[in-house]
Amino acid sequence: MSEPADRRYGPATLPRVRGPLSAAVVEALRRPPHDLPADLGVDLDPADPFTDEDLQLTLFLCYELHYRGWLGVDESWEWQPTLLALRARCERVFEAALRRLVGAPPVPAAGVAAGLAELVAADNGPALAATLQRRADLTEFREFVAHRSVYHLREADPHSWALPRLGGPAKAALVEIQTDEYGNGRLDRMHAELFRRTLDRLSLDTGYGAHVDVAPAVTLATNNLMSLFGLHRRLRGALLGHLAAFEMTSSLPNRRYGNGLRRLGFDEVATRFYDEHVEADAVHEQIAANDMCGGLVRAEPALASDVLFGAAAGLAVDRLFAAHLLDSWSAGRSSLRAPAPPALPAVPPMVSLVASPEVAPPALV
Repeated sequence: MSEPADRRYGPATLPRVRGPLSAAVVEALRRPPHDLPADLGVDLDPADPFTDEDLQLTLFLCYELHYRGWLGVDESWEWQPTLLALRARCERVFEAALRRLVGAPPVPAAGVAAGLAELVAADNGPALAATLQRRADLTEFREFVAHRSVYHLREADPHSWALPRLGGPAKAALVEIQTDEYGNGRLDRMHAELFRRTLDRLSLDTGYGAHVDVAPAVTLATNNLMSLFGLHRRLRGALLGHLAAFEMTSSLPNRRYGNGLRRLGFDEVATRFYDEHVEADAVHEQIAANDMCGGLVRAEPALASDVLFGAAAGLAVDRLFAAHLLDSWSAGRSSLRAPAPPALPAVPPMVSLVASPEVAPPALV
């Protein structure tokens, strides 16, 4: 398979290995599909699954076969039985850790939408968005954007796995949300494309999967969580709960991210991705909680606890991610794995400079 002319859309290049398990998978993927050793991963027992580099990269390697694939890797690996068996072993460890982390959030008498609101109201994670708005320097902001590129360059794709598994009001609500995420069919308005412009403005590689190598385990875990939920029909309720929590906690942080970039001197092209989410996600919040998750639970009441589990798990792993970034910066070290992205030019791309980080985003055209 030859190198594609356009790196923006994938497939991504296989990343560097991070331990014996990911090394075995990468070595296998470089060859035609074949059976893996039956005992590979059977003794998997990491001390902390969320920060275990080998576990999270192994899951990411397996999951990416269901998205854009890996450059030079035979596409038949996607359904190779022994690789799926290894993935299942890793998933059991990851899912068990998620359930230990958040338990089983109770479903209030007022219903699943009320339960989602309670989870969001109780979420008191590290102040990452406020830090990026008010204090983060250019290097730190670029690191944040590199972390988030792992998801944002395929934004909405994990949640689209739910579409063929739903019917009725829940499906209609999800379609409404996803249509916005995909720019209503216009390439230039797709959220992934808007984020690519932010990467470009910050002089970061815009290629699909370009920053996977520097993304630590906790960053991969935020992505693997979505893939775990999305690729298992039994977890469709958790997937919708994750999306609902994502939308319900999006508007204010994105306003802060956009204002942080304006504080650093960046223009409306750089901030458009974040400004778009301030407006869109305020609408999506109600659709996701009431129409999508509410509609699902009205049709399948037994999934209410799954919805709240997915929301709680997403919020909890995002807290771990935020804590990693802030702890790293407080200690004076990079939050990324080496090597970090190259240094920015001395003067960032600038159209207008807004002095106050509290200023509202510009009107969207």
